Amino acid sequence: MAMTLAALTVTQAETLRGLFQTLTATSCPYHYNFHLHTIWSDGQLTPQQVAQQAMIHGLKGFAITDHHALEGYFQARTYVEAYRGSDRPQVYTGIEITAQLLGTEVHILGYGFDPHAPVLHPYAMGSAPEGDLAQAERVIAALHAAGGLAILAHPVRYRLPAEQLIPAAVARGIDGVETYYCYGNPDPWESTPEATALVHGLAVEHQLLETCGTDTHGQNILVRR
Repeated sequence: MAMTLAALTVTQAETLRGLFQTLTATSCPYHYNFHLHTIWSDGQLTPQQVAQQAMIHGLKGFAITDHHALEGYFQARTYVEAYRGSDRPQVYTGIEITAQLLGTEVHILGYGFDPHAPVLHPYAMGSAPEGDLAQAERVIAALHAAGGLAILAHPVRYRLPAEQLIPAAVARGIDGVETYYCYGNPDPWESTPEATALVHGLAVEHQLLETCGTDTHGQNILVRR
């Protein structure tokens, strides 16, 4: 009997949980990339172009994390699955959701979830959630209910410091943090050393998963913009 989509996404989340524990500052952008945007939110590339670049650069896996949208994932997956080579990358489900944490707007990345789960419908309508739906604990709970993982994106970019936000996110059930992130726009992409050290230390302290991604919005998945 063929595996159901739900079973496949559970496997995907479990795979990602193990994979995230192996990532380092050099895992992105030439091996993995877990933070990419397309024209379905605020990016410039089509999902097909993102997938094509991922294959050209030999990535092992990637996730499209459009803001409040999933169509980019479906289109990229279809494109990659049509490629008959044995070296095609794994396409993971992904989304980026705006949320409220300690009265501050933050972004929560979701991975490995069932993209058809009804609990995620309010967060994949193309616009940021409002009211109670926007509270970080609600967003995290929804991602968990859909079988996925919840990751605090770029923890050093917000109005409040990471030293406050990360413990607060932990108290609300967050699974991990985006440790390896470029807070400037250098080319080639490089995880910002000072921020990486800070976030990594907090991740170790709170036993969190750690991810990496370029947060690409432009024409090249190897850089931010």
